[in-house]
Amino acid sequence: MSEQHVLSEVKDGIGTITLNRPEVLNALSSQMTEGLIEITRAFEKDAAVRCVVIKGAGEHFMAGGDIKGFHKSLTEDRERHLASFEMRVVKAHQLIYHLRRMEKPVIASVQGAAAGFGLSLILACDLAIASDDAFFTLAYRHIGLSADGGATYFLPRIVGERKALQIALLGDRFKAPEAKDVGILNWIVPRAELSAETAKLARKMADGPTFALGKAKALIRGSLDNSWDEHSHREAEYLAACAATSDHLEGLKAFIEKRPVKFQGR
Repeated sequence: MSEQHVLSEVKDGIGTITLNRPEVLNALSSQMTEGLIEITRAFEKDAAVRCVVIKGAGEHFMAGGDIKGFHKSLTEDRERHLASFEMRVVKAHQLIYHLRRMEKPVIASVQGAAAGFGLSLILACDLAIASDDAFFTLAYRHIGLSADGGATYFLPRIVGERKALQIALLGDRFKAPEAKDVGILNWIVPRAELSAETAKLARKMADGPTFALGKAKALIRGSLDNSWDEHSHREAEYLAACAATSDHLEGLKAFIEKRPVKFQGR
């Protein structure tokens, strides 16, 4: 059994988060939730982290919640289980808040199963790359639940309302090509190339003008919740903030001098 339910590493500007319960397909546990909240909070504030990658240990990304744990808790102490259930979801949502507001790109690197909260986690990330053997399901309906992790918020924004209803209400399994076709994935690569292609993508993000990328992310994330009047002012504000950065000046100089640009994220 894995002692640490989630692992983290920072190297060359890339913060990597590994879901680390491979023996149970990286099912979400209370310990994993706590670890993910702690790590994403730290990565959010760490200037050395310019891109974040989330992946699963072993053969799968995440097979949702800990169903055996749910059953044990519900049957052994139903009153206590139900009394604490809502707050457990609220706590897990703190992780989603961190990913959504983090002013740096977050990449989901997916292989094998991505079910339930695993799919929610992918939807909350900014970009998603998957191996060609990955498969997906919003499996909550199979155990008589709705959904959490922001799935019912992000899914219709990504795939449209009708397709979101199909995915949520039927709970069918679908493969990587369909996930890409509807916009859940950006890229599909052969399983043997997933690690290398993820590293290449993360490197491109981490070497970019991460202050500006963070502002672009915030604008796009908030666009469907704002009126045009509100959003136009925010665009002007954020672009002006980017214009004051060293990265903007470096970009101009590199273009004029016809040389490779070297962004610093500030």
